[in-house]
Amino acid sequence: MSLPVLEINKNKSIFKDEVMKLLPEGGNLNLCLTCGLCSSGCPATGLEEMDPRKFLRMASLGLDEEVLSSKWAWMCTMCQRCLIACPMKIDIPGLVFNVRNRWPKDDLPKGIHGSCEMSFKNETCSAMGATEEDFIFVVEDVLEEYQESQPEFKDMQASINRAGAEFFLNQNSREPVTEPDEMVPLWKILHTVGADWTYGSKGWAAENYCLFLADTEKWEKNVRLKAKAVDDLGCKVWLNTE
Repeated sequence: MSLPVLEINKNKSIFKDEVMKLLPEGGNLNLCLTCGLCSSGCPATGLEEMDPRKFLRMASLGLDEEVLSSKWAWMCTMCQRCLIACPMKIDIPGLVFNVRNRWPKDDLPKGIHGSCEMSFKNETCSAMGATEEDFIFVVEDVLEEYQESQPEFKDMQASINRAGAEFFLNQNSREPVTEPDEMVPLWKILHTVGADWTYGSKGWAAENYCLFLADTEKWEKNVRLKAKAVDDLGCKVWLNTE
């Protein structure tokens, strides 16, 4: 039985050339030794019959159409294990990021795209659409419960909009919405060490799905909204739990 023939684009890869212009030192994308170390610790290896080494080789061979349409780009966590393991320090996550950036809007994963858009519904930046009022109510309610039920933390505070605090604390918006008790362990740590911290009613959501969507314009907009909330309260340090 004859094996299928893989058609290799003999022309120079347009996509990889574009990515190399964007990444520092070209992301070292031309230095691959095909050793496979990048794939050995990758949590997405094997999904969609793909792995980091194969993905990079396809890009290097000019298989632009296949690379740009591969669903594996959305299965990569961009955790950078491949970059750490690579002896040539090849930025495969940077390659993946730029693949995502070029996907048609209508084909974007609905969950990530929806969460990115939801973060601009109000000034909390919450990907779950939680309002300022919702957040304030949950924090105050949970704080009161723990102050009463655990006397050793009766003086614990979780202030909101306290100007001049040293730390401005962000919070993953899933926790106050669905798992409010998960906020408390960090409060206890900050209380125990005597940290001077506050939440802000605006810009308190820590997550930024626009980053994972590779939408650089909305990624920056999200960050600037949060940074403004920190500046408005005059806090010295932005403590992002993500």
